[in-house]
Amino acid sequence: MKAVVFDKELKFVKDYPKPEPKPGEALVKVTLAGICNTDYEITKGYLGYKGVLGHECVGIVEAVNSADTKLMGKRVVPEINYGCKKTDCSWCAQKLYRHCPERHTLGIVQKDGCLAEYFTIPLEVLFEVPDNVTDEQAVFTEPLAAGLEITEQLHIKPYERVLVLGDGKLGIVTAMALNAQNINVTLVGKHQSKLNIAQTQGVQTLLLNNLAITKDWDVVVEATGSISGFETALSLVRPRGVLVLKSTVAGEKPINLAPIVIDEIMVLGSRCGQFPAALRMLKSGIVDFTRLITAVYDAGDVLNAFEKNKEKETLKVLVRF
Repeated sequence: MKAVVFDKELKFVKDYPKPEPKPGEALVKVTLAGICNTDYEITKGYLGYKGVLGHECVGIVEAVNSADTKLMGKRVVPEINYGCKKTDCSWCAQKLYRHCPERHTLGIVQKDGCLAEYFTIPLEVLFEVPDNVTDEQAVFTEPLAAGLEITEQLHIKPYERVLVLGDGKLGIVTAMALNAQNINVTLVGKHQSKLNIAQTQGVQTLLLNNLAITKDWDVVVEATGSISGFETALSLVRPRGVLVLKSTVAGEKPINLAPIVIDEIMVLGSRCGQFPAALRMLKSGIVDFTRLITAVYDAGDVLNAFEKNKEKETLKVLVRF
């Protein structure tokens, strides 16, 4: 089968072995997949992963290795983590597979991904896509769920002010997810063209150059992935406010963490989210990610798609199988 594989170098192959579903798994034929920055980081050595890339996709269930066949022939999206399912695993019992010590992560850890014609995944992390949600919207389920996870973790009061720092796709999707929940959120970034996309969805926006650096925001979401972004976010949180880390920040520059103690700031790490809420939001039509799609490539042109993903103005690149 066709697949995008990383093994010391990024390759597009036409003869990758088609996977067979294990007991309790489904075989999914991919129709559309997205390239994520995590995929790009893997090509630079992140986590030492080797195999098929990809964790954002939509496809059709072609086979099920289970007596439970209700998803057979259905259009589905996969959560990216699945756990051990052992009876004594409290994380799996709560469906918080992303914290299971023995988890597999689609296209990232111990599991071939979905930038391929086919992939397999356990049935418990497959979700049917509503009929009125297009493939182009459904492929955003994973990042939308990640944005919604903030309110799964944190109760944001109606009168509180939230600032999302970073106008890449992570920041835009997170701001849209919060705004759709009637939260008072402002997206701050450096690129007016990107902020305009969020504005079309009713999100308040502000250029970073016009932002007053004052400690009066109740919740600040860091979505830049940079040390300077982290430092700016920290300088905006009010005493006893909440700093949400939505992106991983890597670097060797020293960071002054004293304000966290002095201002008694709560720091909240936030990663993956659960899909049902994201699919309900997509079904409602309250969010629309069409303008985040920069380009759509055919599978055979996927190496150029990865090059396009590197460009600064690019938001989301999709690959059609």
